[in-house]
Amino acid sequence: MAGYVLAIDQGTTSTRAIVFDGKMKIAGAGQMEFPQIYPQSGWVEHDPEDIWQSVLTTVKKAIKAAGIEAKDISALGITNQRETVVVWDRATGKSIGNAIVWQDRRTASYCEKLKRQDLEKLFTRRTGLLLDPYFSGTKLSWLLANVKGSRARAAKGELCFGTIDTFLIWRLTGGKSFVTDATNASRTLMYNIGTNAWDEDLLDILRVPSAMLPEVKDCAADFGVTDPELFGAAIPILGVAGDQQAATIGQACFEQGMLKSTYGTGCFALLNTGPDMVRSKNRLLTTIAYRLNGETTYALEGSIFIAGAAVQWLRDGLGMIKQASDSGALAEKADPTQDVYLVPAFTGLGAPHWDANARGALYGMTRNTGPAEFARAALEAVCYQTRDLLDAMHRDWKNGSNTVLRVDGGMVASDWTMQRLADLLDAPVDRPTILETTALGAAWLAGSRAGVWPDREAFAKAWARDRRFKPEMNEKTRVAKLKGWKNAVKRTLSDV
Repeated sequence: MAGYVLAIDQGTTSTRAIVFDGKMKIAGAGQMEFPQIYPQSGWVEHDPEDIWQSVLTTVKKAIKAAGIEAKDISALGITNQRETVVVWDRATGKSIGNAIVWQDRRTASYCEKLKRQDLEKLFTRRTGLLLDPYFSGTKLSWLLANVKGSRARAAKGELCFGTIDTFLIWRLTGGKSFVTDATNASRTLMYNIGTNAWDEDLLDILRVPSAMLPEVKDCAADFGVTDPELFGAAIPILGVAGDQQAATIGQACFEQGMLKSTYGTGCFALLNTGPDMVRSKNRLLTTIAYRLNGETTYALEGSIFIAGAAVQWLRDGLGMIKQASDSGALAEKADPTQDVYLVPAFTGLGAPHWDANARGALYGMTRNTGPAEFARAALEAVCYQTRDLLDAMHRDWKNGSNTVLRVDGGMVASDWTMQRLADLLDAPVDRPTILETTALGAAWLAGSRAGVWPDREAFAKAWARDRRFKPEMNEKTRVAKLKGWKNAVKRTLSDV
């Protein structure tokens, strides 16, 4: 067989489908944006039908661009925006409402209520997560409480819950497979990452019926086959992982201590801790990096809600740039004597602060502050937040103090941003030749399972670096800039 592998990368603002050939090179791709829905301040939703149509469209585009047919594809891998919640009717496949997106903050008060009941320690011990609106469990609980009759229907087994991977697999297989993988399950606030099972105690607290939950599989497993009427032939679905875990795999971060950071809508850094379930003392997350052949590998994760979204804000909200790629060139023109800080808490602050009520703020503006200073502040905010995550990781896991950071995602194409990242981290930053590492990770899971792609060791050896960015900023400047950032964050926190 030719070894073609299809990857569906279902993201927050767009869906990509990529066909890789037997040499793990991109043979064809398709991409499509879909609408974001903002019913209220702090609420973010997607229409599941928009997501489904974007998947069908992009897969067909990718197959056509590759010049092949569906029958030539050996395996399909899926990676997805995590924590986003869909509930649908088991009989019809139709959702009971819009998907509630990971960025959505509507359950902030519910999370605070659970904290006041002193339940956060229990959730953290079982799931590795914190009580924050970010995660799926409280979103699901909100849907069951606010869609009339849904909780009773769920208890009868009439409704299905899923993160986006589960919803897509259900649709792709014509309702024959109701499954997820360990990485997506680990982000729900309902999955015990020690026992690798849904946790009945947590389900009771959240009032979620177990009858509506999918079966949890390894990341490389048999998830079903696509309905042949969709693409012209049945394709085995053999790999699934949440987007950040898929990027970790795509970056070949298989060794303990390896670290990657993905810069998309948000920014997510994962540190591979191997079989060690490291309990963070600095409000990072303990999560499943991947589960292969029944063996679980864990990670420390830091989650930043706003990264590329800040550049989108410059483009769409303020009209300061025409396209996202203009941001680096504009930032380079900024006045070096102005210290302008953007704390992009548009939907609260993630790790290590976890302040759902914080909101965005700009500090240090003068009469001479203009678009260039705004652009620099937006890009530097991503670098500062990454520094906060890495500092926390190094405090939690002492072995990682000299880690090289492997980066991926749309923002890493900017040389200016990556150089500033290396400067503020005071550490090397490696950009790979293949930037579509999230899709590549999902494809490797499927391709290796199908036996048409190399095993873990050979895949890791094939990883190639495009460029290494080394720190160039002097220590005095770095210290001053980091001090200014910490001051800006302190002023932004909601309890100050």
